[in-house]
Amino acid sequence: MGRRAFDKHFNEARHVHGLRCLGITNTSLFRDITSIEQATNLWEKIQREAKKNKVDDGSIVQMEDGEGNVMPEKVYYDLQKQGLL
Repeated sequence: MGRRAFDKHFNEARHVHGLRCLGITNTSLFRDITSIEQATNLWEKIQREAKKNKVDDGSIVQMEDGEGNVMPEKVYYDLQKQGLL
């Protein structure tokens, strides 16, 4: 068992299946991770970061112009600055 066999294992169906059983979907990020604990910790960290960076549709401020058109606040103010509203 050398480095070549070690690298080959990460592309095998058995390894990918094992990650999927843990709930891990993006397997390319887990190359050279050798323990289940490391893999689950990394996956939890990735999930936390993705959740933190996700934009919540409920938190976007919506503005309505005089004609009843609804748009995000930034777009509304940009159009207002251009004199289009």
